Amino acid sequence: MSGSKTISALGFLTAIEHPQQGVLGGYLVLNHSGRPMEFHCTAPVKPNRAQQILYGPTLEPYIYGELIGATLLEKSTSHPTAIFTDLPSMLAARPYTSLPLAFVHSGEHRIDGPHNLASPVFMRGKTRLSVHGQHTEDQEKVLSKLKELDNHFDLSEPFGRIREALKEAQQ
Repeated sequence: MSGSKTISALGFLTAIEHPQQGVLGGYLVLNHSGRPMEFHCTAPVKPNRAQQILYGPTLEPYIYGELIGATLLEKSTSHPTAIFTDLPSMLAARPYTSLPLAFVHSGEHRIDGPHNLASPVFMRGKTRLSVHGQHTEDQEKVLSKLKELDNHFDLSEPFGRIREALKEAQQ
């Protein structure tokens, strides 16, 4: 259809941890109205004791960013304008995508650890965000993309949907 407007989409990437099964990741792409366009989840990833020892403090960013985040983004056929996560370790997926990736702060996760990947906090309304420290140009890209959204769009809400879908997938 000629003259049709490109619909903006946003990606949301998160994971849940199950003590016996391991970490299960999910990726949800929403259209500008908040309706799902695409959803993917991973099989559980559970590192063995040798991996825990050998990877040390780099294990979490490796699992969340490379094994889960990069895999889910690679599976996607949608092309969102930006991707959001509520897990700071998921910022480790940023080198595996050309799309801007931002961490949505909830107050539950610290970002000041020894392998901190996040840039300093920036604001969109009352929402605190960070991007990967080696991709600080994402800050301007994310803010630009968010200007297209209604100011009342809750960037944290889709993560709850993903978690519920992941819990269903585990059963």
